[in-house]
Amino acid sequence: MVTAEIFDNLKKLQDILVEKYALEAKVKEAPDQLKTQEEFLTKLKTEFIEKKNKYDETSDKVSKLKFELDEAVKSRESGEKGMDSITTHREYEALEKQINEATEKENEVRKELQKEEKILAELNESLKSKESLITAQESDLNASKDSLNGQIADYNKQLEGLQKREDEIAPNLDQEILFKFERIIQRNSEGIVAVKNGVCTGCHMILPADFANEVREGDSVKFCPYCSRILFYEEVSEDEAEDFTAIGAAGTLGGLDDDEDDEDENEDLNQDEFDDEEADSDMDGDSEEDDDEDDAEDGDESEDSDSDE
Repeated sequence: MVTAEIFDNLKKLQDILVEKYALEAKVKEAPDQLKTQEEFLTKLKTEFIEKKNKYDETSDKVSKLKFELDEAVKSRESGEKGMDSITTHREYEALEKQINEATEKENEVRKELQKEEKILAELNESLKSKESLITAQESDLNASKDSLNGQIADYNKQLEGLQKREDEIAPNLDQEILFKFERIIQRNSEGIVAVKNGVCTGCHMILPADFANEVREGDSVKFCPYCSRILFYEEVSEDEAEDFTAIGAAGTLGGLDDDEDDEDENEDLNQDEFDDEEADSDMDGDSEEDDDEDDAEDGDESEDSDSDE
């Protein structure tokens, strides 16, 4: 007979396995907790690189504009100095043209330079802000990693303790039952449940009466035919007691197929009765038709008799 000790061991093991699988899930999912922070940090670094490239391009452009501005100023100043030493009208016109062109170039370059220097200053401020944000995010991420590593270490420590408790119980159980039991726990978190009033308290299905009695006798470990959990019998009070043995759906597990066969036989009997009734109806109809034909013949004979007279 299956002793109470086996069921007690299964119940203890159930508590251990439920906690164990929950901790293993937390350890597995732990890296996902940092995923958002890591993605945000990656985004910040990408934006920083893009802005840095833009900053370098703008910086090169500013350097070129400064060189062009310097050349335009030199050209203008050279023309202005040459005005003091001109001797002909042609020299005057040439210098005037040089000064005008240099002045126009200087104004254009200076305006463009101011625009690019403003952009460069804004990019520089943005880079400083991004760099500061990246530093803060890296600090937060490292702190989160340290905290998470501490949690994982704590989880692993708890798992070691649970594994020791499991190793103390598991060898005392049938290995095939243990294997099935562990798989059930992974799916349902409950691997062993009571049978009350002929009902599995795991899936709340009414068990066949014969099968429920086998669970009650406890000669072997029984699995629920509906939810696959291990079953043990539990007495109920008189107020809670109900009789399910009279319910047509209850019976032996094999009786489920017998019920289907009975239904098929009943359908065949009903069909035979229907065919017999139809046959009787047809016979009655034929009899009535024969009577009608006899009446018609009698009528014809009467008419012939009248005509002879």
